[in-house]
Amino acid sequence: MKILIAASEMSPVSTSGGLADFVEGLSAHLGAAGHEVTVVLPFFRCVRENKALGAKRSKTRFSLPVGSEILSCEVWEATGSGGVKLRFIQREEYFDRTGLYGVDGRDYQDNAARFIFFSKCVTEIARLNLPDAVHLVGWQAAMAAVFIRNQKLPVATVLSPFSLDFQGNFWSHDFAFTNLPGSYFSAEGLEFYGSMNFLKAGIVFADAVALPGGRFLAEAQTPVHGCGLENVLREHSAKLEAIAFGFDEKDLPVVKVDAKLRLAARREFFPSSDPKSARVFVVDSISTGGEGIDLLLQALDLIPSPDFCVALLGPVPNDSTEVLDIALRRHSKRLVHLPEVDGGILARVLAAGDFVLVPGALEPRSAFVAAAMRNGLLPVLEYCPGLLDLVRDFDPVTGSGNGLVFYRHSVAALADVVKRALFLPAGEWEILSQRLRETDFSWGPAVARLEELQRRLLRKTGRTSV
Repeated sequence: MKILIAASEMSPVSTSGGLADFVEGLSAHLGAAGHEVTVVLPFFRCVRENKALGAKRSKTRFSLPVGSEILSCEVWEATGSGGVKLRFIQREEYFDRTGLYGVDGRDYQDNAARFIFFSKCVTEIARLNLPDAVHLVGWQAAMAAVFIRNQKLPVATVLSPFSLDFQGNFWSHDFAFTNLPGSYFSAEGLEFYGSMNFLKAGIVFADAVALPGGRFLAEAQTPVHGCGLENVLREHSAKLEAIAFGFDEKDLPVVKVDAKLRLAARREFFPSSDPKSARVFVVDSISTGGEGIDLLLQALDLIPSPDFCVALLGPVPNDSTEVLDIALRRHSKRLVHLPEVDGGILARVLAAGDFVLVPGALEPRSAFVAAAMRNGLLPVLEYCPGLLDLVRDFDPVTGSGNGLVFYRHSVAALADVVKRALFLPAGEWEILSQRLRETDFSWGPAVARLEELQRRLLRKTGRTSV
């Protein structure tokens, strides 16, 4: 298939965070699967100054209305890793700037016009090249779904919000830059509590919305995780697709552990505990957004066993620092807090660990938990919607499952599942640990799901893929 991906950034040419890495992984793995992939990006200053990229002017030029102005666009081109085609939208007053979205912690005031123009250019490239599918990533490209629908282009559109926290919410007067009929600025369209919301527009007008797994799909439709868009997502639930996007090898380091390294790592972190009998639970506060840390610290009082050792990684919420200080004094022999973790510390922690414990609702995409599982640490997790995409409770009778699950957010439930883990026979732990090491965290399953989705959407357009 011919797949056009549109986003505001992509590693390594332009990046401000995880979005760029996601676009790089998405394009590379779709290309490796045999698809003809083109990525459209703004021609930011950092891209223009990247001489190693070798970007050159293409023959593609066009002009588009943005409000009362007609703006011209030049398209530059380059080739990314794996042969992925890169196309850059040049408009100096919009993209030749110091920052991608703003400077000194403040957004550029004309971001609405900038990314409306970008989305219109994406639509024009889609019209000229007629790909089978257009995959839009983030709010910055989401408006292209509106323009593609308005122009009735026979292409399938898939939106990956990437993050619901960032939506592209702008003043209502910025709607004039779209040049769309006034009927589009309504509760059924772009209007969102009196403002114009790019991400909402993408959800409404895209043919499908790909969310990263059942865990995210379920939680995104709740007020806690929907970031105000939960009602929009519920209204369009029929087009929501749960696709657990994969991790690259660099995101999931595998530690080669032998008995000597394991004992040495345990002695380093828990010098007062018996390294042979200890059961080490690794807890990453970021994987729960800090939720559940208080439960964990209280559970230490209910489980006096010296074999219950906890390595708590990352910063804790401000309201948990006092409780943590008390717990560190009370349980100094079996509790260690590592607020900052580099690659070396992480490797030694994974070598020492038996379990990865998540005392609260798991964040939808936790590379840390996936890395821990890849290294054979058994997941001990609180049940939440969509969790079964990742972990199923171990049944000792049938032998099914790959982790331990508790079903109530309470100290007692957490203590009970820890006791269950402590008494898990060594043979069963070994079987589950090996099962986890063999879990497929790659992009393969996600690419297959995307291929099936895009072909299904393409059939609705009356076209067949090429």
